[in-house]
Parts: sequence; structure tokens; C-alpha cells
Amino acid sequence: MPKSLQESIEVLASQFARDLLAVLRNASLEELSQVTADAQRSGGRAGRASRRRVEGEAAVTKGKRTKTGRLSRRNSDDIGAMVSSIVNLLDKHPEGLRAEQIRSALNVDPRELPRPLADALSAKKISKAGQKRATTYFAKGQAPAVTKAAKSKKRAQPKRGKKREDGGSNDAGAAS
Repeated sequence: MPKSLQESIEVLASQFARDLLAVLRNASLEELSQVTADAQRSGGRAGRASRRRVEGEAAVTKGKRTKTGRLSRRNSDDIGAMVSSIVNLLDKHPEGLRAEQIRSALNVDPRELPRPLADALSAKKISKAGQKRATTYFAKGQAPAVTKAAKSKKRAQPKRGKKREDGGSNDAGAAS
């Protein structure tokens, strides 16, 4: 039995250190790197609430982003898997989907989508109609429905200013 407060603290500290070392020896390298990454992200020691928040974020973005927020490099297998998941999704939606709908359905970062979409288009696995945010993607063989209004719509001609009949300029200071 320890005699003084200091001896009690020393006994407890050494027991804690032994137990901590035993836990660390049995932990895998992946677990250790995850714990240190969480600690760095949260700015050191984290309370329970912030630790749970950081662990939740790590589960969503694991393997997708670096510390600076950039996406990690993807290999051709990852992109190919994304292409096949896009094609499968579009097969289920014959009316087609826009890029933001595909992104939300697959739960991916907006920056991850352009490359697989471009690869799928170049391989003719999917087709598209429209421009910019109105672009709708379709699975192969599912052509977009063209409406009567879209067929009759002519390309807008650029507007030009009216010509004056006298051929003069529009300057107010011009002398006659």
C-alpha cells in the first residue's frame, strides 16, 4: 500500500503507461494512422462531440480527399467502376438524368463526375442532350424525346441595330 499521495500517483501513472503500451502494441497501423489523422483534423485533443463529428466526416470522405481538400488520385479501375455505376443508374431512368441528379444518386463529390461522364460518352455507353446545366444524360439506346416545339424552334439570330435611312450617324453633335 502506498504511503503518500506522490507514491499513489506514481503507481497509477506507471500502471496507466503499461496499459496504454499494451493497447498500442495490439493496434494495427491503420487504426493508429486513423487516430492521428483525426487528432490533426480536430486540432489536437477533441472532446466527445467533436470527436464524433470528425469520425463521421472521415467515414464519408475516407480515401477521397487529401488534407488540403484535393481529391486523391483515382486509377482506371476506380473510374471504370464509376462509369459502370453511371450506366446502371441511367438504365433505370429512361427519361435521363442531369449531372447533379447522377451525383446525388451516387453520393459522389461534384469534382469526381466529369471524367467518368466523359469516358462513358467517348465509349458511347451513354448519350447526352442539352447544354451546360441543362445537359441530360441517357443510357445507350435511350434517345431523348424530341418535342414538336423543339423541332420547330429555329436557332436565334443575333440582334443587329437598325440602319438609318439617310445613312448618317447617330451622333448628337454631328452637323447637317
